[in-house]
Amino acid sequence: MTLRDAYDNQLRPEIPDPVPAGVTVERDGPLVRISGLDAGGFITYRDLGGLTGDALDELIARQVRLCRERGESAEWKLNEHDEPADLADRLRAAGFVPEDRETVVVGPVAPLAAALPVVPEGVRLREVTSRADLERIAAMEEEVWQEDRSHLVWGLAKEIDADPNSITVVVAEADETVVSAGWVRFPANTGFATLWGGSTLPQWRRKGIYRALVNYRARLAEQRGRTLMQVDCSEDSRPILQRLGLVPVTTTTPYVYTP
Repeated sequence: MTLRDAYDNQLRPEIPDPVPAGVTVERDGPLVRISGLDAGGFITYRDLGGLTGDALDELIARQVRLCRERGESAEWKLNEHDEPADLADRLRAAGFVPEDRETVVVGPVAPLAAALPVVPEGVRLREVTSRADLERIAAMEEEVWQEDRSHLVWGLAKEIDADPNSITVVVAEADETVVSAGWVRFPANTGFATLWGGSTLPQWRRKGIYRALVNYRARLAEQRGRTLMQVDCSEDSRPILQRLGLVPVTTTTPYVYTP
């Protein structure tokens, strides 16, 4: 089995398990719609079951109608190897707008877990669960990205409340300042751990903090018996992750419909 097969078969569709309070999971043919966990809805699937042409257009149109009825945006996560080949064109025609493409990388946990997480002097790594710490993470992300990240606070809090063993949130702190943060999810019934976050304040970049957060979370994954790690990574973090032994298996592009 290839790493991409493992990713497709074990991680897709991406459905929270257990489903946190206030989160809805709905099925529409091959699609799974998730609402209440992020700023908008999320559309995920393993594959589209061979749908093409008018039948596929109608499936996409139903998602658009629901967005309008609910006044809620939705992100359709399109992977480059998804079929049919014209799916991106059909999403754009229906009003979905592509955002920045990310690379999906997968690799073994063991080598990452074998390395000690090394942070600069004055920086410490700490696992957090409190609302106050989640708010500090959102504030750091807002400084980095210059956009509202308040959904991180309640979204992560819901996941922690639903099952604290399904996710671990880690901050890198210098004195009282959160300089970077990342979280690791442990999807049920898989051999994977998945990494998220990793945003770092500009003045703290290129000091090994992101790498240390990866190593730290890999150690948590190994403790849980997970053997593979997956990340949807930006062009900033992709070279670091590839140097650490993760390999690209596909790309993914969020297509967002905003009513």
